[in-house]
Amino acid sequence: MKTAITIAAGLALCVAATAAFCDWRRGEIPNWLTLPVLLLAPWSYGLAFGIEYALHSLAAGLLGGLVPYLLFRRGAMGGGDVKLFGALGAVMGFDLLLGVEIQLAACVAALVVASAALARKGALTSTLKNALVVALGPVLPRRWRRESCNALAAPIRMGAPVFAATVFFAAPHLLLAWATP
Repeated sequence: MKTAITIAAGLALCVAATAAFCDWRRGEIPNWLTLPVLLLAPWSYGLAFGIEYALHSLAAGLLGGLVPYLLFRRGAMGGGDVKLFGALGAVMGFDLLLGVEIQLAACVAALVVASAALARKGALTSTLKNALVVALGPVLPRRWRRESCNALAAPIRMGAPVFAATVFFAAPHLLLAWATP
C-alpha cells in the first residue's frame, strides 16, 4: 500500500502541474487531463486492492467535486476546476478527505492572491464592503439593503492554487517514501 500511496501522490502532482500549466496558458483545464483520471483512479484502486478501495476512491472523488460543482451551478467556478478537484480526490482516494483538504487549501491560496491583487489596485476595501452587503443582504431590513456592485468581479484561475495545495498535501507522502528504505 505504501508504494500505491507514493504513486498516487506523484500522479496527483503531475495532474495538478499539467492543469496549472494549461490554465495559465489557455485559461481552461482540459477534459483530456481530468476525465481519464476520474474514471481510471477508482478502477485502478479496485484492481489493485479490491472493491472497498474502489468505492473509497469513488467517494473521495465525489466529495472532492461536490462543493465545486455547487459553485459551478451558481456560476462561481469553472467546470474544469470541478473535474480537477474530483480527479484529485479520486487519485488521493487512499485518504477520503484529502481531496477536500486540497480544495480548501487551494481556495485559501486563491483568496490570498486575489486579496493581494485587489489591495494593489486599491479596491480591497470596496470589494470587502460589497461582499458584506451581499452576505448580510437577506438578514438586513429592506430599507438598509443596497444593490451589490459586480464591477470588480473577475474570474480567478484556480490552476496554480490547486497545484500549490497539491504540493502541500502530496509532498509529505513522497518525502516519507523517499526517506524510508
